[in-house]
Amino acid sequence: MNDFVLNDSETDVDSDEELQEAFAKGILKPGLNEEIEKTVKTYVNNVAELKAKLKEIELKLPWIEKLDLITTVAPMAPDVALQIEETAQRRKNVKENSKGNQKYDPTQDPILNEFKRENLIHRQAQAAVIDGIKRLKDLNVPTRRPDDFFAEMAKSDEHMQKVRKNLMAKQAAQARTEKVRQLREQKKIAKKVQIDTKLKQAAEKKHMLEQLKRVRKGKSTDLDFLEDNKGKGNNKANSKDPRAKVSKKRAMKDKKFGFGGKKKGSKLNTRDSTNQMDDFNSSAKKKPFNFKTKNFKPNNKKNQRPGKSKRRNAKR
Repeated sequence: MNDFVLNDSETDVDSDEELQEAFAKGILKPGLNEEIEKTVKTYVNNVAELKAKLKEIELKLPWIEKLDLITTVAPMAPDVALQIEETAQRRKNVKENSKGNQKYDPTQDPILNEFKRENLIHRQAQAAVIDGIKRLKDLNVPTRRPDDFFAEMAKSDEHMQKVRKNLMAKQAAQARTEKVRQLREQKKIAKKVQIDTKLKQAAEKKHMLEQLKRVRKGKSTDLDFLEDNKGKGNNKANSKDPRAKVSKKRAMKDKKFGFGGKKKGSKLNTRDSTNQMDDFNSSAKKKPFNFKTKNFKPNNKKNQRPGKSKRRNAKR
């Protein structure tokens, strides 16, 4: 069986070199090699048929079913006109100051034109609303919802209760988190204040010991720092600090023994005490003596318990 050999000269397929030469000469054009016949499409503006088709598909419904409006723009409010003028003047100042002597053309300003366009849309909608409400009132169509109107909710009450509980839980969690954060911040501040106070006390103590050491060594004779420390101690004792309260034992001892000074002869009579007769009353009755308590104060106890014999007779 002989092999089939394809002769290049006999084939219809062009080689790459031939294709490149044809493309260079302009014979070969981009795209498909086969030319496609072009069909020219003619557009006919048949106005009569278009109007007939429009009349065929047009729905003759009342205006209340369509609610279509064709209106002009509403008159511009004075404050809006003033705002547009101020914006134009401000844009003019910015443009002329930033670009030298270039004249400002408000029609070429995109920002001002955008502002005017939005204003025109607003005025168009305003005019449509005014005309539409007037037509609805002429047709006796209510435009306001009555006060006692009952609208059915889109979701059930149970679902809304779940939503409310979820929101309340979130608010409570946020409040709890905020409270914990505040407590943490307060603890940090209190700890910092405590550390600062201890450091200050340590520094004052170190400074006092250094001064005391200088005095002992004879390098200084100033003892004013001791007076300052005494003054601080007195101020602390006189302050309204609850820790500065004096115990009852200390108060009784201070009352009995005093605070130092001369005690001998303190109870002797003097001229002033002898002449003072305010507390003396000879007509006063003698106070009864209580042998149990060993004092002269009368025992005015009420609702005393009766004796054993009286209680025994009371049971009979």
